[in-house]
Amino acid sequence: MTHILRTVEEVRKFHSPGCLGLVPTMGALHTGHRELIERARAENDSVIVSIFVNPLQFSDLGDCADYRDYPRDLAADLEALQDLDVDAVFAPEPSEMYPNAVPEVWVRAGEMGSRLEGASRPGHFDGVTTVVAKLFQLIQPDRAYFGEKDAQQLAIIRRMVADLNIPVEITGVPIIRGTDGLAESSRNQHLSAQQRQQALILPRTLSALAQGEISDVDHARAAISAAEGVELDHLEVVDPATLLPVPDVHRLDQLDSGALVVAAIRVGNTRLIDNITIGQL
Repeated sequence: MTHILRTVEEVRKFHSPGCLGLVPTMGALHTGHRELIERARAENDSVIVSIFVNPLQFSDLGDCADYRDYPRDLAADLEALQDLDVDAVFAPEPSEMYPNAVPEVWVRAGEMGSRLEGASRPGHFDGVTTVVAKLFQLIQPDRAYFGEKDAQQLAIIRRMVADLNIPVEITGVPIIRGTDGLAESSRNQHLSAQQRQQALILPRTLSALAQGEISDVDHARAAISAAEGVELDHLEVVDPATLLPVPDVHRLDQLDSGALVVAAIRVGNTRLIDNITIGQL
């Protein structure tokens, strides 16, 4: 039986026997979330899924179209979880997570949160680290599961846990892709059929980089920038742990395997991110 928890008090009273795994989500569940949950189910005695669209990680603390338009359908999400043997779902309202509206004390993501996605979305990762720290404090999981599609988020959460001595094991789960290669994302719901086709330039270019079909980073950027209906935000080669740029990188065939290529594009009003590790397919 899956328990639906809507308040902080209910979470604190919920008893989860044995090792507890947490899968934090913002809902609009897809096959990528399913992979996270199945991994958590296989490795823990109990599993909690959180569903919360966090206003702090959006522009103007949620006073923006991106937050208002973010897909929300709790009934559909609960239906999607029925066959996954989840012990509890924590689905609070914003007022439950932030009873004083905007918190006075935040967990800041620092320099790691100011680059790449953070440069385009100032304050985004401060909102992420603050809400994840709150979830860890409330639920007190032994393990937490995050998708590797959000590579910068995963690196920052790992660093937060290490820096703040939070006793949670962070597990990254590989990217799940559609049959066309597009990384699964809740934001894919906003794409028209034509826009989804246009968005495929991102995974195809990253795959070409990983396979050595494209070895020049500038060539990859140019290929995406030239694609119809697509605006390139960034494409960078970074260290996967620190997110610092790999110095003097021009040709990927000159790199040791393990470097991470991260990229973000906009198709219409939808922002999409993806990444690939050099030497891995």
